[in-house]
Amino acid sequence: MSTTDAKNQAAKARADLAATLDQLEDRLNVPKRVSELSSKAVAAYEKNPVPWIVGGAAVAVIAVGLVAWAIFSGDDD
Repeated sequence: MSTTDAKNQAAKARADLAATLDQLEDRLNVPKRVSELSSKAVAAYEKNPVPWIVGGAAVAVIAVGLVAWAIFSGDDD
């Protein structure tokens, strides 16, 4: 192996490492992921809001039920 081949391989390895690190940084960028997720949620809601409304109502009913259960349960230890 010549010096030129070794330099070329090292340069390719550095470029591959840089590309991999850029991909990892992109995947671990939480604010960017949150932004993408919120954009997808808004688009899904605009396309069909019924499941979102039903889901929100179900969560509200469950929350109220849990609060009522906690208040009116007979376990006063």
